[in-house]
Parts: sequence; C-alpha cells; structure tokens
Amino acid sequence: MTTNQKPLKSGYGARTTAREVMGDRRLDGAIAVVTGGYAGIGLETTRVLSAAGATVIVPARTPDKARAALAGMERVELEQLDLADPASIDAFAERFVKSGRPLHLLINNAGIMATPLVWDARGFESQLATNHLGHFQLTTRLWPALRKANDARVVSLSSRGHRLAGMDFEDPNFERRPYDKWVAYGQSKTANILFALALDARGEAHRVRAFSVHPGGIITDLMRSMSEEEKRGAIENSNKIAPLKTVEQGAATSIWCATSPQLDGMGGVYCDDVDIAEVVGPEAPIPRGVMPWAVDPALAERLWTASEAWTGARISG
Repeated sequence: MTTNQKPLKSGYGARTTAREVMGDRRLDGAIAVVTGGYAGIGLETTRVLSAAGATVIVPARTPDKARAALAGMERVELEQLDLADPASIDAFAERFVKSGRPLHLLINNAGIMATPLVWDARGFESQLATNHLGHFQLTTRLWPALRKANDARVVSLSSRGHRLAGMDFEDPNFERRPYDKWVAYGQSKTANILFALALDARGEAHRVRAFSVHPGGIITDLMRSMSEEEKRGAIENSNKIAPLKTVEQGAATSIWCATSPQLDGMGGVYCDDVDIAEVVGPEAPIPRGVMPWAVDPALAERLWTASEAWTGARISG
C-alpha cells in the first residue's frame, strides 16, 4: 500500500540528533551497509549504528583513508568499492551475497555535488552515474541479501537540491543541452527520490522498504568541488532557508528512516527533519518539502526501466 506523503508529527525536528533518534534501541545482530560511511554524515551514521550493536560494512574507494576515520569503532568492516566503476560494484555485491549474510539496512549515502562535466566510461554524466546509477546497480545486486533479511530498509540520500531539476529523459547526460552543474546535481537528487519510490513498490511484498532523505544543510566534504566563493554563497543561501545542521543532526533523518518503529509498514516516502515531508510546488515561499515531479509513480517507473537498460542490472526473485 502507498504511504501518504505527509508528516507523521514524529515528535522530532531539525535539531534532533541521530543518537537521540536511536535512543536506547538495540540493533544487535543487524547488518548494515553504509556507502560513504567514513566521512561527514555517513561517518556519524556508521558510528550510531555501530554503537547500537549493528555490524556495519563501509565500502570505500580509498580504504586507507576510511580506516583512519573508523579506527576504534566496534563491528565495522571495510570493503573496496568505487560507485563509478560497474565492475567494482558487482565485485563488492558478489562478495557480500556469497557470504550468505542477510542485509538488514542499506544506506546509500555517498555522493558528489556540483562537479565539472565528466562522462564515465559508459557515457553517463558523473553526478547521475555516481549518485543514482551506482547505487541503483549496488541495490539490485544486493537484492538477494535484502530479501534474506526478511525485514530490510533501504535509505536513499537525496537533497533539497532536487528542486533544481527533474529527470530529463531525453538528454540525461547533457549531450545536447548546455551543462549546468547544479541542474545535473538536481537531476541526480530527483533520481534518488524516484528510485526509492520504485524500489519500495517492488520490495513491499518481500518486506524490503525504501525511503529517501534530505539530511539538511551541512558543511561537509561534499562541497569539495566548489570554489570558496561558491561555498560562501551556498552556506548563505542555505541559512536563509534554515540554520545549518551539525553532522550529528544531519544523520538523524537517515537513522530514523533506517531504524524507527514509527515507520513500520511504511515506505516510498521522502523525509526531512526526521519526519515525512509535505509535497509542495515551485511557488512555495520557503523551499522545503518535496516537489511533485520527484514523487510521481509514473516517473519513478520510467526511471527504473531506464536504469535497468542503462546499467544492465535488475532485481531477481
């Protein structure tokens, strides 16, 4: 059944931290994968899940860097994975599935933002390739392990930036239209929301539920491709909408979507400030909530079908 895209009045808010969301609940025996789980809000997500008793696998393109960030955490395993490399994704997923372990939580947290125009080896624009297609392929390859959990959740990290653009199915890779790094970012973040909607429609019967998340405005390494002037402007604009969050606050909505009993039996919704967001239009005076083009089931199905064709990956069974 479709979950209504409207707030639950969860009792939490923008200042809630991930640890406050977790409270005294335990995740002993649960297995989680957190992409980008060694930096920024991903690191805090890993820290909170680990502290609650979960085993957390952190796939990283540069394991040495990740190892230093994760030092001292219990039940954290490092793996090699490059979301821009299809072979690397397949290899990681194959290792995990062959281990026979179930996957209770998959948090697709890693991403890039506002990068110069680069096409990957398959011809996909890098932000769409990394933020959406890499995670699409990873999730579909890990499908057997998600099903094996018999109660799994997938969290897709999106952004308020989805307001900047919907999916351009005619020219998703900027082969004909002029490249705008923010339009490309917005398109990839819309894709993250549509992906969760389509995945949830497929997963509900198998007790695999999916959510998408806007973590909030946070200063992290995600801004690494921006000039200092661009960073200052982005921070100023973000503060006009809502005060910047700490990483502890930024990870809260991910942890809520991944673990909260308040969301039992629900899925397919876009969440922010530790609640389900409202659907808003472009004319909304404050740019919060989720745009209609990102929660359209027909567009979600269109993107899913296109993503299968683009990656050659699909769920089975």
